[in-house]
Amino acid sequence: MRRLAIAAISLSVIAGGAAGARQRDPLAANPSAFIAAEIGFSRLAQEKGQWTAFRETAAPEAVMFVPQRVKARDWLKSQKDPAEAVKWQPHAVYTSCDGNVGVTTGAWQKGPANGYFTTVWLRDPKKGKLAWTLDHGDALATPREAPDFIAAKQAACGSRPAVPIEAGGEGDDMVVGLSPDQTLSWTSTVRADKSRRVTIRLWDGKEMATVIDDQVAAPKQP
Repeated sequence: MRRLAIAAISLSVIAGGAAGARQRDPLAANPSAFIAAEIGFSRLAQEKGQWTAFRETAAPEAVMFVPQRVKARDWLKSQKDPAEAVKWQPHAVYTSCDGNVGVTTGAWQKGPANGYFTTVWLRDPKKGKLAWTLDHGDALATPREAPDFIAAKQAACGSRPAVPIEAGGEGDDMVVGLSPDQTLSWTSTVRADKSRRVTIRLWDGKEMATVIDDQVAAPKQP
């Protein structure tokens, strides 16, 4: 309960810090908006069903991993909501300088199972609406401990970085996403054995620094 209370205070502090910017520009960078979107996404799963929530919040080009990469809206069409929806909570958020892309990461629970997730969110630069474009996660033997504060980090503004060209290995399915201002990137790679890696990088004024590096092992063969 204490952690939940402190996390709520943290969210309000982040929101307060962005309030002045929003008064000048309603679409200014606002990390709390991405946190609120993730919390709302989780709440929607409890209220309307797990896959219903995924369908209603996905961007048209959104992808998931099952474990191969799939176009989310196509895959979700045939999915029925499970009796028990997974629950999840954001622990950190990373945003591009312009605030048009945000990445949330945190923990999930379902029955006795625990794990982590990472979600890439896009903001409509004209309307401000948020939709997720990449979602993935994995199970953990030991649950991630909830932090006292939801961490928030924004990419450095100013000079635009030179984004390095990445190339996947032979047989790899690799896709690189980039925020419009080139200050946040996300790379997702699915290997031939269906293992995958999702890496988030943030411009710190000198380089594209890695802030999330999720690696998922290949599924066990039956």
